[in-house]
Amino acid sequence: MNGTSHQGALDGLRVLDLSRVLAGPWASQLLADLGADVVKVERPGTGDDTRAWGPPWLNDADGESTGESAYYLCANRNKRSVTIDLSQPDGQRLVKELARKADVLVENFKVDGLSRYGLDYASLKELNPRLVYCSITGFGQTGPYAARAGYDFLIQGMGGLMSLTGRAYDTEGAGPLKAGVALTDITTGLYATVAILAALARRERSGIGQHIDLALLDVQIACLANQATNYLVGGVVPRRIGNAHPNIVPYQDFPTADGHMIIAVGNDNQFASLCTALGEAHWSRDERFASNPQRVKHRNELIAMIRSITVSRATGDWITVMEAAGVPCGPINNVDQVFEDPQVQSRDVRIEMSHPLAKTVALVANPIRMSESPVQYCQPPPTLGQHTRRSFRTGSIWPQPISMYSAARSLCRYRGTLTVGSTQ
Repeated sequence: MNGTSHQGALDGLRVLDLSRVLAGPWASQLLADLGADVVKVERPGTGDDTRAWGPPWLNDADGESTGESAYYLCANRNKRSVTIDLSQPDGQRLVKELARKADVLVENFKVDGLSRYGLDYASLKELNPRLVYCSITGFGQTGPYAARAGYDFLIQGMGGLMSLTGRAYDTEGAGPLKAGVALTDITTGLYATVAILAALARRERSGIGQHIDLALLDVQIACLANQATNYLVGGVVPRRIGNAHPNIVPYQDFPTADGHMIIAVGNDNQFASLCTALGEAHWSRDERFASNPQRVKHRNELIAMIRSITVSRATGDWITVMEAAGVPCGPINNVDQVFEDPQVQSRDVRIEMSHPLAKTVALVANPIRMSESPVQYCQPPPTLGQHTRRSFRTGSIWPQPISMYSAARSLCRYRGTLTVGSTQ
């Protein structure tokens, strides 16, 4: 662990987070990890929906449940939580005061859901023309579906991802499958972060903020990537082909003597190396397989030939042989094996932070590595309303000057553990 103190890349940026569940909180956590001061506004009594999405729950030092769900913990690090009832005039007044001083606001209410409280972009723009206001919805602010609620699973289906995920159409058990994590929410959170940073860069030149309209459906379709352009350019509807790649062969899983492994050949030279590693060097000179277009054409023949050989040895043995030959390959790990991997451990992907209800909480590190303004872990995912009383005691959650909070953040130890006591 590096104990050096650094100033975050976004130090001094004020973010008002009115979002819940995953896409919005993922974006605001990323901003917080990079140094922004993020205030998470939650409903009194219940808070973010994901607080109830358990088990599993974080246990305290005695092994008793703290009531903090693992799901909530994954997306709310480095934030402060305040509880405000938006349906009450006093609550609306407090949020307006925060928005007046904020640089960024993130929300994922239904379209026009905040307008009845006077907290929509048009209203808050009058109070703070510099505000970057990011709205995340299932289907966007316009169109025939705009009023619909949108959840990741639903959007994976509507946006085409599930038509591409799962066993091949002609195999037993074939059918659509969602990804094992909420990928549409995650990618929407990433797009939101990029859009927010772009809007802030423009504000530096123009002096004014803007409204960002992000739809999960739009993002999911954008993330179809080559599969979407395969259809738009080629005119053929992509179909599920299991773990195989539509444009590259061999690029999929293969059985071994003790399980499965992945071989990911991206060019003809790598294919020649694979053939040598398999003891069949002449395959790379076979006109059916010499080039990738030919391998795609003769996919079924080649895959069957490779499988007949890979089943003869254990996964670990094959990986040793293929890595020596320069063939991209790897195991298919369970999650516990992921965190036991020496590469993962060397990168400190697992971190621990002190927690006010438990001795520590284990979390996944932010993957961004920056040399001059590295990610800092200053505040564990807050308990519901943890900062309400202290934050509003002085009449403002963001005291003046802002350097007061920046100075407090500088006490955080880079990639270290900071003991967080009660701040109520």
